[in-house]
Amino acid sequence: MILGTGVSDGIVYGKALVIEEELINIEKRQIDNIEIEQKKLQTALKISKGQLLEIRERVLKEFGRDKADIFQAHMMILEDPELIDNVNSKIKEKKINVEWALKETADQFIIMFESMDNEYIRERISDIKDVFNRIIKNILGQKIFDLSNIDDKVILVAKDLTPSDTATMNKKNVLGFVTNIGGGTSHTAIMARSLEIPAIVGLRDITKRVKTGDFLILDGESGKVIINPTDEEIKEYELLKAQYDKNKRELKNIIGKESITIDGRKIELAANIGGPDDILGVNENDAEGIGLFRTEFIYMDRDTMPTEEEQFNVYKKVIQSLNPKPVIIRTLDIGGDKQVSYLKIGNEANPFLGYRAIRICLDQQNIFKTQLRALLRASIYGNLKIMFPMISSLEELLEAKSILEEVKISLDKQGISYDHDIKVGIMIEVPSTAVISHVLARHVDFFSIGTNDLIQYTVAVDRMNEKIHHLYSPFNPAVLRLIKMVIDNGHEENIWVGMCGEAAAKKEMIPILLGMGIDELSMSPTDILEVRKLIRSLKYEYVREISEKVLNMSTVKEIEGYMKNIMK
Repeated sequence: MILGTGVSDGIVYGKALVIEEELINIEKRQIDNIEIEQKKLQTALKISKGQLLEIRERVLKEFGRDKADIFQAHMMILEDPELIDNVNSKIKEKKINVEWALKETADQFIIMFESMDNEYIRERISDIKDVFNRIIKNILGQKIFDLSNIDDKVILVAKDLTPSDTATMNKKNVLGFVTNIGGGTSHTAIMARSLEIPAIVGLRDITKRVKTGDFLILDGESGKVIINPTDEEIKEYELLKAQYDKNKRELKNIIGKESITIDGRKIELAANIGGPDDILGVNENDAEGIGLFRTEFIYMDRDTMPTEEEQFNVYKKVIQSLNPKPVIIRTLDIGGDKQVSYLKIGNEANPFLGYRAIRICLDQQNIFKTQLRALLRASIYGNLKIMFPMISSLEELLEAKSILEEVKISLDKQGISYDHDIKVGIMIEVPSTAVISHVLARHVDFFSIGTNDLIQYTVAVDRMNEKIHHLYSPFNPAVLRLIKMVIDNGHEENIWVGMCGEAAAKKEMIPILLGMGIDELSMSPTDILEVRKLIRSLKYEYVREISEKVLNMSTVKEIEGYMKNIMK
């Protein structure tokens, strides 16, 4: 048995197909004609862009905009002026062939990314390699490996799979995959979850241990891989797989039922989305609304600022398609790990503590007002609520609300309709906001706790840094006490309190959050039915006792151990 990092749940067993990494043989050559080499580059870039557009359209239709944006990011690498200028300069100054100039440039980018302490950024190396290899293969006229041609049911074994490999693989015949490298936030892992196929990464030398034709058992939740298992192991995992598949089928029976505890405490289960294309998943998984619409994807999927009309049409489509269910749309949250070139935010030593989200909007009010106009205009088509991110003080909240009032007055003067009673809330993701939540609650209609940032800011841990990732936990006593404080302060002022971070769907967190009195939980659409099933099996009075006990505990280990024991 080998243990890796499970990045997509499920149990499968079958024959292995080892994907040998095709070596691209590049030799350094001195050239006489610079223009010919530079023309080769332009031709290859054009061909590569066409291929990526084709993949992006396929992914857009099958999985939605946020997954398709992976390939928009690839195109941004492809069109990066710094990249193209770097390659052209090497060709001109060193008089070397275009393939070698591309290799040198790719190596520079990869070394730079590998030196960073941020796991999320390091995992973008796979994207860079994917794009550069595509360009080089198109220059050399080599065929790009296509996993769509697999015609036997297999488990793929590879050093790594690029996002484009994963997006184009034959989903009917690929039972799952395992790789030597990779992490939970890689684009390949994200695609595996979208495909709903089990996947394990970070197995280091799995390609050396396995050969094509070996029989494998893969457990995507535990991260276990068993090579050529015994009859006894096969029987054990056949039973586990049957139970897993049964649980999946049973979840479908919960569609249409309330998210309510045994003793009548009702919780709203909403979905987090990135764009209109995610609505299909929202409806298929019976979400009770949208608790977080991340509007930054509208801004990231382009080279220029989206117009008011473009934004209005996107918001209107989402709001109409969910009506009368609530839709909470978060205003622009760019910055940190989400950069937009045309906004010229610039490099910062610590972008997560820098110029981002509401700070940009309050500084560049033309951007903010354009978005608010589009949101207000769309509000008449359903049940819209507006949410401000990254609020850290009352001053910021009051300024944001003041700008919203200015936009309302402007629309009134123009005779443009909007919901005059539109609800406004904030994300609680900064410790200072949690501490003064009793003050902020008097000025908003709801809170939504963003645990992803709240945890990392509270415990001073970069959640993407694998060296200290063990310190990043929603079970940290300080984090739990802040959450309880926010819920109590919100209720004291008669506003509802939700949560839209990853902790909202964590099985061991659900009883604690219910016991604290949370009103709403928003998560990935695919998690909703599993969470609803759990809620319907719990008693509110019981989880209140659990919550009280947990809040009196002192360590993450103590809390995790207690919750794992309860959830057995």
